[in-house]
Amino acid sequence: MTFSIHGLAVSRGVAIGRAVLVASSRVDVAHYFIDATQVKAEIDRVRAGRDAVVDEIHRMQESITRMGPKEAPHELSALLDVHLMLLQDAELISGIKHWITDRLYNAEWALTTQLEVIARHFDEMEDAYLRERKADLEQIVERVLRAMKGASSPIQVPHGHRPARKQSQQDLLLDDTVDVPLVLVAHDLSPADMLQFKQSVFAGFITDVGGRTSHTAIVARSMDIPAVVGARTCSQLVRQDDWVIIDGDSGVVIVDPSPIILAEYGFKQRQGELERGRLQRLLHTPAVTMDGEKVQLLANIEMPDDAEQALKSGALGVGLFRSEFLFMGRQGKLPDEEEQYQAYKRAVEGMRGLPVTIRTVDVGADKPLDDSIRDDAHLNPALGLRAIRWSLADPAMFLTQLRAILRAAAHGPVQLLVPMLAHAREIRQTLAHIDHARALLDNKGIAYGPVKLGAMIEIPAAALSLKLFLKYFDFLSIGTNDLIQYTLAIDRADESVAHLYDPLHPAVLQLVADTIAECRAQGKEVSVCGEMAGDTAMTRLLLGMGLRSFSMHPAQILAVKQEILRADASKLVNWAHKVRTAEDPAKALASA
Repeated sequence: MTFSIHGLAVSRGVAIGRAVLVASSRVDVAHYFIDATQVKAEIDRVRAGRDAVVDEIHRMQESITRMGPKEAPHELSALLDVHLMLLQDAELISGIKHWITDRLYNAEWALTTQLEVIARHFDEMEDAYLRERKADLEQIVERVLRAMKGASSPIQVPHGHRPARKQSQQDLLLDDTVDVPLVLVAHDLSPADMLQFKQSVFAGFITDVGGRTSHTAIVARSMDIPAVVGARTCSQLVRQDDWVIIDGDSGVVIVDPSPIILAEYGFKQRQGELERGRLQRLLHTPAVTMDGEKVQLLANIEMPDDAEQALKSGALGVGLFRSEFLFMGRQGKLPDEEEQYQAYKRAVEGMRGLPVTIRTVDVGADKPLDDSIRDDAHLNPALGLRAIRWSLADPAMFLTQLRAILRAAAHGPVQLLVPMLAHAREIRQTLAHIDHARALLDNKGIAYGPVKLGAMIEIPAAALSLKLFLKYFDFLSIGTNDLIQYTLAIDRADESVAHLYDPLHPAVLQLVADTIAECRAQGKEVSVCGEMAGDTAMTRLLLGMGLRSFSMHPAQILAVKQEILRADASKLVNWAHKVRTAEDPAKALASA
């Protein structure tokens, strides 16, 4: 039966494919695709985990036998028998082999996926006693996962593993192989999870939670794939392997679509591909407005290898290298100086002489280092020890990163960007640490290069202290995602208040306009690196405010360039002032 689920549209386009559910588990489970050559090894890992649990249960049964019925009641022995039976269940075993062999899931992912499939069967049983056996199944799967976790997998995520997924709709309906397009459905995904999936086969993403600027949404946009977040109970309503359509333009998810709906969205999908083809013609066209104003289009990247995509998109540099992604998913073990240096160097050399702006680590709030160490101790991590506050609280870690960035600057133009500054004492402390890092390198005779210093304007206090910031920094970068969040007191990752997140709020526009104007008055560089920069609906407004440097995900550059080529910047100045001073800027923008 066809039904639809509504969420927030965060990445445009249409995706059609089979659902892949990432099941929630009390045990942290890795999700990645393996190579065909690794199938046997992964099946062996599951078998070894299962055998370990079987042995453990046998030992418990022997212990119960020695105890006698008074110390160990018969019910306990019967429960263990049920667990043994479930461990040897043919459906569980064959299902796990299916997900590993046919879909190339890693062992843990296959186990939790099959758990979910069988659990649904238990839910549909009329007999109450049999329904309750679902809990037994969950327990034994968790025990197998824990047994497997005791010996970590030697298998690494294959780089660039991407089964083909270009097929006609007729092929999709007739051919159910590993090459079928897949869409990811999950309650939530951490930035580390998203990074893991970045080189994967997924045609789109759906999550129960999240907002338009949550990091799930941001990475989906960077991958240029359709995504819907804040879909509430989607992960509970969609079943494993259901056919799903993601309409990233309207924020609608259609489950089990009819042939007519499938044909309609297939046409819409092809139209989107044609539009992307037309935009590709602008790749080598300079970004210059109709009245001759040159505009710098830069790329936001998460990892060094993203530099290649930035160049392919026509970016004139990297406006934001989110260095925190080097720190994530490492179970608390932070990268040392050499590892960071090599990563930054790779990005700098990858940009072939174009500037690279590296932001110091920005963790906390919706970007914890690991799922296992989320900042649950604080009621609101977004207002806690994050970004530069965390760096200044751990000088050894901060100096390690600063030395690595300075060393990378010897290989090409580097700009160092500091996030979440608000106080003069934070600025002075940060600059002192940079000087200290240079001194440490001098003492060891290690080469390093010059860097321009910049600050993120993402706290209202910073936007209201521009003269102080411009006294110490060479450039400013407006992080609109957090600036909106802090100005409007909105948790941008919370879908329950997502409707209040408004980049066109007059207060937000005033802070952005004032920052651009003050930088231009002092002859300092200023850019916008938040999601506003890549939103084509905002391009003309930002041009009218005087912005001449936009930093966005590579996938968004050509669409923004098209808007710039069609704009006359001189005619936008008065219009932009009217829009941002209107009582309802969104209405004024829409009517233009």
